[in-house]
Amino acid sequence: MPGWLPRAMILALTLYGCFQLGSWAFYQLIGLLTNILIAFFLALAMEPAVSRMAGRGIRRGLATFLVFIAVLVAAIGFVVLLGSMLAGQIVDMVEEFPKYLDSVINWVNQTFHTELSRVEVQDSLLHSDWLQRYVQNSATGVLDVSTTVLGGLFRLLMIFLFSFYFAADGPRLRRALCSVLPPSRQAEVLRAWEIAVDKTGGYIYSRGLMALISGVAHYVLLVVLDVPYAPALAVWVGLVSQFIPTIGTYLAGALPMLIAFTVDPWYALWVLGFVVVYQQFENYALQPKLTSKTVDIHPAVAFGSVVAGTALMGAVGALIAIPAVATLQAFLGAYVKRYDVTDDPRVQGGHRWRRGEPVLSRIRRAVRGHRSEGDSR
Repeated sequence: MPGWLPRAMILALTLYGCFQLGSWAFYQLIGLLTNILIAFFLALAMEPAVSRMAGRGIRRGLATFLVFIAVLVAAIGFVVLLGSMLAGQIVDMVEEFPKYLDSVINWVNQTFHTELSRVEVQDSLLHSDWLQRYVQNSATGVLDVSTTVLGGLFRLLMIFLFSFYFAADGPRLRRALCSVLPPSRQAEVLRAWEIAVDKTGGYIYSRGLMALISGVAHYVLLVVLDVPYAPALAVWVGLVSQFIPTIGTYLAGALPMLIAFTVDPWYALWVLGFVVVYQQFENYALQPKLTSKTVDIHPAVAFGSVVAGTALMGAVGALIAIPAVATLQAFLGAYVKRYDVTDDPRVQGGHRWRRGEPVLSRIRRAVRGHRSEGDSR
C-alpha cells in the first residue's frame, strides 16, 4: 500500500465529516439565518430615515428607536382597526344569520316543494356527527395554535431586535467589515452597501406610494357603493396588495368582496371588476413609471425573481426578492463594461437593406424570393 493512501483516506473522511456537520448545522440554523436576513433588509429600509435624523444631531440609537416606534404604532393601529372591523362584521353576520337561513329555507321550500323549518335544520346541525368531531379536533388543536402564535411572536421579536442593532450600529458594522479588507476592496463593499440601501429604500417608497394610490381608489369605490368600514378596507387593500407579491391583489380584494356581498351580491361583482381593472392599470401604467425611478427593474425580471424567491425561501423570499435582485443588478451595472450598439435596423426588429437601393427594387427582390421559395416547395 502506498504511504500516501492512508493519509488521503483520513483526509477524505475528515472532509466528508466536516461537510456533514456543516450541513446539519446549516439546517438547524436556517430559521435563525432567515430571521437575520429579514432583519438586515428591514434595517436597510430604515437606514435613510435613521441617517437623516442622525445628521440633524439626534443620537443614532435614539433615532433608530423613534423610527421603530413609529413603524410599530402604525402596524398596531392597522391591526386594531382591521380587527375591530372584522369583529363588528362577524357580530353583524351572526345576528343576521337567522334571517339568511330563513330566506334560504323559504327558497328551498318554494323551489322543491318541501316543508323544512329553521328549528329542524338547527337541530340536525347541532346533533350531527361531523360537528361533534370538528369541536373535538378544535379542542385538541388549541395547544398547537397557542404554540404557533407564541413562536410567531418570538420570531417577530427576534427580527425587530436584530434589525434594531443593524440600523443603530450600521456605521460600526461597516467599519468592522472594512477593517478585515484591503483598501481596494473597502470601496467596493461600501458602494455595495450604499446601493443596497438605495434600492431597498426605493422599493419600500414605491410600494408605499402605490399602496396609498390603491387605497384611495378603492376607498372611493367603497364609498360610492355604500359598503361599511370603507376606510379600514381601503387600508387593507392598499397594504396587502402591494407588500404581498403576485397574489396580494386578489387576496386583498377578497375581503371587500365579502363585505360588499353582505350588502348586495351585485356589489361584490362590482368590486371584483374594479379590482381586475385597477390591477391592469397598475401593472401597465402606474408601476413602470414609479419603479423606473426607484428600483429600475424589468417587470419580467421582477416576476421571475419573486417566483425564484418563493421557491427558495417561501413568503420571505417573495418579499425580499425584488430589492435583492435590484441591488445585484445595480451593482453589476456599475462594473460591467458596456459598448455602443451599432446602427443596424435588425436591432430594432427590422430587416437589413442595401444602402442606396431603391424601394421598388427592394419590393421586387422580396417578391422574387417568395416566388422562388414557392417553386422549390
